[in-house]
Amino acid sequence: IKIPSSVTSIGKVAFKNCSKLEEIEITSSIALIDDDIFNGCSSLIKIEIPSSVTSIGYAAFSECTSLRELIIPDSVISIGEFAFNECSSLIKIKISSFVTSIGNSAFQGCSKLEKIEIPSSVTSIGEYLFNGCSSLIKIEIPSSVTSIGDGAFQNCSKLEEIEIPSSVTSIG
Repeated sequence: IKIPSSVTSIGKVAFKNCSKLEEIEITSSIALIDDDIFNGCSSLIKIEIPSSVTSIGYAAFSECTSLRELIIPDSVISIGEFAFNECSSLIKIKISSFVTSIGNSAFQGCSKLEKIEIPSSVTSIGEYLFNGCSSLIKIEIPSSVTSIGDGAFQNCSKLEEIEIPSSVTSIG
């Protein structure tokens, strides 16, 4: 599917549970990837997020179980709760250095995710952020982070290395 440039917004749940949708191209006229928009698109392999997007909504890509790699452009400043929840094939994700907010459980259940770098623009690691990321081996927490929420690394059975900076004052 190619969204034409004449489209300036796509509403919540627009493509929810489109289980045969494999690839989508969003044009640069879209600023928000809204709540639940691609939730349950289990065949979605590839999506290019344009640099016009500033926010990824609640559960936007939740249960996109075939999605393998994702680059979040520098224009994105917030990632909603459960945004990539249960993206069980997601191996690699690059988070923009301008993201300031990552919602609770955003990467929960990304069982093939091995490494992730949190940008220094982030000040807190939300609750259950990486819960169930059973392939996560290493995580780098920048010195900008002051708090780590409940269950942030719960069920990360292969986690070998984590450095918690002295800026962290609370761990849930």
